[in-house]
Amino acid sequence: MSDKRKTAVEYLKNNLPSLFQDDQSGFYTTLFERAKALEQEQIEDAYGDGLNAHRTNFCNRNEYYEQTYGE
Repeated sequence: MSDKRKTAVEYLKNNLPSLFQDDQSGFYTTLFERAKALEQEQIEDAYGDGLNAHRTNFCNRNEYYEQTYGE
């Protein structure tokens, strides 16, 4: 049993299996790999931001999300 968490991108891939099973061109697989790489970068950046929060203008997680990803 693995204690690793599933990311949102992994959740989406696991819940859309027919897209990947029928993906002869590799389009969805390539799209998934790009999304996974972007998600990893965002998680790593968020971790770094959390480590540096005491030296910056600290905000709560909702404010952080809106400042970082909000429109």
